Amino acid sequence: MAAAGAFDWSLMRSFLAVIEHGSLGRAAQALRSSQPTLGRHVAQLEQQLGVSLFERGQQGLLPTPLAQRLAAQAQAMAHGASEVGRMLEAHRSQAAAAVRISAGHLAACHLLPPMLARLRERHPDLAIELVATDAVSDLLRREADIAVRMARPVQAGIVARRVGAARLGLYGERGYLRRRGEPRELSELMGHDLVGFDREDALLRGLARMGMKLDREAFVVRCDDKPAQCAAVRAGMGLGVMAAFSAKAEGLQQVLADLPMPAMPVWLAVHREVRSSPHIRRVYDFLRDELVAALTP
Repeated sequence: MAAAGAFDWSLMRSFLAVIEHGSLGRAAQALRSSQPTLGRHVAQLEQQLGVSLFERGQQGLLPTPLAQRLAAQAQAMAHGASEVGRMLEAHRSQAAAAVRISAGHLAACHLLPPMLARLRERHPDLAIELVATDAVSDLLRREADIAVRMARPVQAGIVARRVGAARLGLYGERGYLRRRGEPRELSELMGHDLVGFDREDALLRGLARMGMKLDREAFVVRCDDKPAQCAAVRAGMGLGVMAAFSAKAEGLQQVLADLPMPAMPVWLAVHREVRSSPHIRRVYDFLRDELVAALTP
């Protein structure tokens, strides 16, 4: 006799069909198989178990008492396998519906959240993974599915679309402006506290092009982290150059609105291959339209 359990579980499907339908012919029809194939499967299962499972008679195959007990256990196992299959399929569907978005800290905190809230209202089946980082996430290595960037990606295989530009301006907290007064001319900035960068000199060079030559010591708050600069301006520590979308989210007031401030181009990037994913395509198209609307003057 074969060792206990030494049988092929794939034969159980044919065995259960014969039990349920009472004949090889009807079982073969139900499984869209052939009668000889099912007969062979039953014979193989009996050989592997070392027992007879059916009595062959004029009225077809009659299951033995052992076969009936075996069928009850096999049906329970088939039900369990079906439940496992449904669970795995649900997990795959849920995982497939997760879209990973990379964006700089300010965009992740101030620009994208209202858009993503509207996206989730429209598509509640989607899960959003938001990576807030000023480092460039590598789309080619799938560190993110979609990226919102302030510089155009140049990697081969990346599709990038310019969706607008983030306008810059000089902003202050309303309480600070009530205490110190609102500057009306560029020269009046010298009488105000300024929030700026520590080691990064891009802002100083930009101000110099506008005719305002300052050095690092002109900033009473110095920090190279943009969210920390934003927090300092919001706390009333001074005036700072900020993206308009961040200032709006923080409820800050613009001053010297006529200053010829530059704008930072905003790019929406995605790996060329993942655009075929319906979930990623859905999020990409939604963000494209939302960003264009939000960044259009």
